[in-house]
Amino acid sequence: MATKIGVISFAHMHAFSYAHCLKELADVDFVGIADDDEARAASVSAQFGVPALAEVDLLAQVDGVIITTENSRHLEKTKKAAAAGVHILCEKPLASTLADGREMIEVCKQAGVQLMQAFPCRYGPAFLEARRMASAGELGDLLALKGTNRGRNPGGWFVEPELSGGGATIDHTVHVADLIRALTGDEFATVYCEQDRFFNPDLRCDDAGLITMTLKSGAFATLDCSWSRPPHYPVWGDATLYVVGTGGNADIDLFVEHVDVYRNADHSYTWDAYGHAPDLGLVADFVRCVATGEPVPVTGEDGLRALEVALAAYQSAATGEVVSLPLI
Repeated sequence: MATKIGVISFAHMHAFSYAHCLKELADVDFVGIADDDEARAASVSAQFGVPALAEVDLLAQVDGVIITTENSRHLEKTKKAAAAGVHILCEKPLASTLADGREMIEVCKQAGVQLMQAFPCRYGPAFLEARRMASAGELGDLLALKGTNRGRNPGGWFVEPELSGGGATIDHTVHVADLIRALTGDEFATVYCEQDRFFNPDLRCDDAGLITMTLKSGAFATLDCSWSRPPHYPVWGDATLYVVGTGGNADIDLFVEHVDVYRNADHSYTWDAYGHAPDLGLVADFVRCVATGEPVPVTGEDGLRALEVALAAYQSAATGEVVSLPLI
């Protein structure tokens, strides 16, 4: 029997990729979508050939739901889904505040539903191989890590702190923070951040951030989490992690599989990806866990720990001080 899945909100652009994944998977019944924006709901419904439903009606018909609202609304939608007994795959970051993230985890626990965090970078083949090498001890003791997640300013609600929780730092810290935790099996101890409105001074949020972190093992890491790509850059961003260990180094590039395409017709240059589908791996794992009852591989707690790094970065940038984790 096919697993029944729906999508709540297409406010986040990643929702479109997840919807394509649902259409591609053979064991999924893509029941429909619910979106508070009626015009957007109608457009998406026509694009994917699934009905646009009232949220309560969608939740009554599905086994699992993908929540891709604005960050500040994750808690609201999670509470409704959990109350309906529906398992949840939530877009990153988990929430815009630690209090919301903790409540999301608790309401899902009390309702007996699974809460999975959308960290598709874990499913990139370069990262999977590096994680295998690290687990096998081939890199020795990990001493230092250098990460990047640079992208274009997405505009819209992403630059409205009351909806997003911040700017580039909250948007682009959580992916790499999660990769570091997953690769090392370690937790963060301290966070120091410098950030600014560097590329667009008129913004109400940060668009440039540089973070230095230490892990409990004594290893350290750095991260460029800025919206530093120009508007016509051929891909939305990047996700890289360079790892230095006592037994060897590893250079992880999640976007390395691409073809450079130059078009005479419109003088455009694009990166066309091939050979990997991290979003598909993420969504397939969620569907499998909903169907079988197996624990999700990327939990709400994983999302909370990555969110904590981003929020500690804001605290550090505001005070100019190193911030110790965990946050109270």
